[in-house]
Amino acid sequence: MTDRIHRFEALDNFRDYGDYGTAAGRRIARGRLFRSAHQARVSDADLERLGGLGISAIVDLRRPGERREQPSRRPPGWAGAVIESAHDDGGEAPHITFLKTSDLTVDSARAFMAGVYRQLPFEPPHLDLFARYFRALADADGAVLIHCAAGKDRTGLLAALTHHLLGVHRDDMVADYLLTNAAVDLAARAPAIARQLEAYTGRPASHEAVVAFLGVEAAWLEAALDAIAERHGSVDAYLTQALGVDAALRDRIAGRLSA
Repeated sequence: MTDRIHRFEALDNFRDYGDYGTAAGRRIARGRLFRSAHQARVSDADLERLGGLGISAIVDLRRPGERREQPSRRPPGWAGAVIESAHDDGGEAPHITFLKTSDLTVDSARAFMAGVYRQLPFEPPHLDLFARYFRALADADGAVLIHCAAGKDRTGLLAALTHHLLGVHRDDMVADYLLTNAAVDLAARAPAIARQLEAYTGRPASHEAVVAFLGVEAAWLEAALDAIAERHGSVDAYLTQALGVDAALRDRIAGRLSA
């Protein structure tokens, strides 16, 4: 599984989430589906490497404020499509509110993240972006890259929905989602993040809480999928009813991504 992880100089959590078998007996092609963290700090060498991956569409799942604070860098001459949301409620990002107000323990971090995941599938900008992403999968000439800030939550859910649509086994879907914990050295990064949080909030955060907050847990993805089933009856119904992914679009996506 770790051969899916691409190591860059200054681009985190970059992975290929294709190359899985499907229930229909097909296999998703490698090099068509990429996911990552944001590209605001990428090096020139990273840009050169990105430019060679054949990416024709980038789906930026971040809020407008996030994009303003950390604007993306693109490879020189890159002329692909960028799919992003103009929806900006002007409010504070939920994780910022959590960091300001919580006790920053493992339990509070896990409870917060589970709650976030139960809301992610239904937030208006995500409904818009997810729907546009699936249309791009059917139409794009090259590879598609999806990313948010850390490339783990919004990106993780969208990759999992893609796997479900294509018939990837649930075990593979979850294993791919959990690769964030291997792609990012959580334990090594946690101390610096803890110091930043204490300076920002005036309260200490335990190492374990920071590691939990930086990584992913299968229970969080399951929380999102359970919420989808509760509201729509099934993930398939959500894809159709909420995102407009009908049978014809499914077939086009599967046909384009099959190896």
